[in-house]
Amino acid sequence: MSIWGIILGIVLGIVSIAIIVVIILQEGNQQGVGVVTGVADSYFSKNKARSIDAFLSRWTKIFATVFVLFVLALNVLAHFDIL
Repeated sequence: MSIWGIILGIVLGIVSIAIIVVIILQEGNQQGVGVVTGVADSYFSKNKARSIDAFLSRWTKIFATVFVLFVLALNVLAHFDIL
């Protein structure tokens, strides 16, 4: 395996760990649970959660795109015996 294969493999591992962390940090869609438990959401908590969820959602899409590109690059390089 060449140095490029090792570098791409390490970057792929880092990106995959980043995807896992970003997905774990996201909150689930539990709409209506506050009605059952008696806890009402305030306006501030709704907007705060929305902005954090939007931020995490955007980074999930970015990391997933980078992950797919690195997997494709590794496969193309392996197919042409460059690695």
